[in-house]
Amino acid sequence: MLGQMIKKPLLISGLIEHAVRFHGDTDVISVETTGGIERTHWEKIGINARRLASTLGKLGVEPGDRCGTIAWNNRRHLEIYFGVSGGGMVCHTLNPRLAPETLVYVINHAKDKILFVDRTFLPLVANLAPKLETVRRVVVLGPRDAEVGAMLEGLMFYDELLEAGDEAFKWPELDEMTASSLCYTSGTTGHPKGVVYSHRSTVLHSLVGCGPDAINIAARDTVMPVVPMFHVNAWGVPYIAAMQGARLVLPGPQLDGPSLAQLIDTEQVTLALGVPTIWMGLLAALRDGSATAASMKRTIVGGSALPPSMIAAFQDEFGIELIHAWGMTETSPLGTLNQLKSKHVGMDSAQLVELRKGQGRPPYGVELRIVGEDNMPLANDGLTQGRLQIRGHWIVDTYFGMDAPALTPDGWFDTGDIASLDAEGYLVIKDRAKDVIKSGGEWIASVELENIAIAHPGIANAAVIAAQHEKWDERPVVVAVKSPGSELDAAGLLAWFDGKVPAWQKPDAAFFVDALPVSGTGKVLKKELREIYGAVLTGNPASCEA
Repeated sequence: MLGQMIKKPLLISGLIEHAVRFHGDTDVISVETTGGIERTHWEKIGINARRLASTLGKLGVEPGDRCGTIAWNNRRHLEIYFGVSGGGMVCHTLNPRLAPETLVYVINHAKDKILFVDRTFLPLVANLAPKLETVRRVVVLGPRDAEVGAMLEGLMFYDELLEAGDEAFKWPELDEMTASSLCYTSGTTGHPKGVVYSHRSTVLHSLVGCGPDAINIAARDTVMPVVPMFHVNAWGVPYIAAMQGARLVLPGPQLDGPSLAQLIDTEQVTLALGVPTIWMGLLAALRDGSATAASMKRTIVGGSALPPSMIAAFQDEFGIELIHAWGMTETSPLGTLNQLKSKHVGMDSAQLVELRKGQGRPPYGVELRIVGEDNMPLANDGLTQGRLQIRGHWIVDTYFGMDAPALTPDGWFDTGDIASLDAEGYLVIKDRAKDVIKSGGEWIASVELENIAIAHPGIANAAVIAAQHEKWDERPVVVAVKSPGSELDAAGLLAWFDGKVPAWQKPDAAFFVDALPVSGTGKVLKKELREIYGAVLTGNPASCEA
């Protein structure tokens, strides 16, 4: 016997229509590339999304075609999210921070038919254009501009497309398994791989993601996704915000600490989301007294490990709760969030600090396990370390353009992380498998050493890498950025580790740089650091100063 309930497909168009109908007058604030602030609302976003969807067919874009975007977090980009996917096409967000040759590969591999581009990135696209094999139209996100129009032959303008669109356009009734969006991994080795999300997976991710034990977004919130809309769909926040009817603040291109602090105060942001490097800049801006961020109660931090010292600084100095999260492009990205359970209420501060260091527990819809080299499950005792694997309703099955599933023979996705799990599912990422330091047959987690280094008041940021060693195979080396005015030297930084880790885990050397190399998603490029510092302990050092 089957259930006797209405069956309606889970579609992204349903999210925006819900926002229009029940939260139409709720603000959407957008910082433009010109620096100005545009104020609109969910009803207008929905109207423009329908107009856009109605025009794409006239441009030769067919259902299932990929539509690339190279844009900041702004109002027009938000409309594209819903207009493209809702209309049956695939929204392919491109990371403008990728190397030009990588961008060419990704665009050609996806077979993008059209590119939507913020004016900022038009010179980049103009240089790439001769190498793009499938792109037939380039659309600048803005009104007609003669100066801009001269930069690329055949250029079109987004605002004119909308004027020609039909706001009464009816969203197609798609199969909920239809592809909705496409993101490519930000891996540092080999070509990026494409991950295709479906309408079903996106809506399920949104339903779970808005919950109080997940990102916890409500209609009364003012949400600011600082994580770029070109990075795993801004962690799903645009969809969740529409589902909940939340007030949305899109910060545009200015993501420095002072700009974000001012925007938080001006717009009374209650929740923001981003990577640790963003919050380092915000913390510095708040400490200089130019803003208070009094409205902001919490932030979700992911993308890389969150230093425990930063959790304490935001909480103690500004009353802002930093909530650790973990995910990947392949997981849509929500995998875990460090939300507390009832048993943790009243926990003493030392225990709470220890719990908050980890990446948290999975919500409904996600399963985790750790395995050994034989792919057999290991104990969930909070101590045993193994390779982290995941499966669930919004986890990748097969990479775009590949035939073989991206899963283990028994149906799990191997994340490439080394981690531990406790009996209640709380996850602690120890390191990326490729970044673990193997010293004398024992593992040393680079993340733990980085957190210790960053906790030093004279250090703004730090990375720990494996350097070759004749006796121990590998030994840790710390590469750090000093805080402004810091006079810390290498010996002082190394001494900081005394008593905080076993003596054999203490780094062998320390080096200072003006900035750490980072990827387009804000992750430190340890491969580049290993190329520079990987031989400093073998008698063949690179050109660097301790």
